[in-house]
This record gives sequence, C-alpha cells and structure tokens, in this order.
Amino acid sequence: MLKVLIADDSAFMRTIIKNYIKEFSEIQIIEAEDGKDAISKFSATIPDVVFLDMIMPGLSGLEVLKEIKKVNKKSRIIMVTSVGQSKVIEEALKNGAERYITKPFKAEEIKKIIQQSL
Repeated sequence: MLKVLIADDSAFMRTIIKNYIKEFSEIQIIEAEDGKDAISKFSATIPDVVFLDMIMPGLSGLEVLKEIKKVNKKSRIIMVTSVGQSKVIEEALKNGAERYITKPFKAEEIKKIIQQSL
C-alpha cells in the first residue's frame, strides 16, 4: 500500500489533492495541517510520497523538508508552491525535494506522480 502525506494549512488544497488521488486503489492518505503536524505524522507513518506546501504556519515547508529527510532520505517529497518562489524552490531542491508543482496545478500532475510511485 502506498502511503501519501498531504501537508498544507489549507483544508481546501488538501481536499483537492486528495480528490485527485483517491481514484487509485491501495493508497493510504494522511493529512497534516501545519509543519509540526507534518513532521509528527511523517515520523509516525513514514509515507512514500509527501505533497508539502512551502508556506505553512509554525514551520515552513523548507524546514519540514529538512526534518523529513533526517528521518527517511528515500521519501519522495513534492513541494507545492505559489508562483514567484523560485529562490525557495531552488533551496528545497538542494535539500532533497524531488520536484515541485505550482498552484494552481492540474489533476494530471498529481496523478502522474502517484502513478510513478505505485
């Protein structure tokens, strides 16, 4: 079973991503609403794929990324960004993010990531 963590402070964004991937069977979806929650849930479940928002209350996506990579270097981390965050994106990629998607994203982007992970 593929485990996917969706970490975003926006319940709306978590729901969008969740709706894009729930058509796949054998996926366990875990949700986190801020950086600390993301680290806690990551450590407890060790998901295979993480959709990680760059800007969240408490800890930023970049800070969460660094902590996640300490726990498991092999997890696929997909940063979810807003347009105009190129400096932060570069930093995230240097610190182990596999790739990034820019809001607003298309369902096909999310589905392709899941298909590659299955």
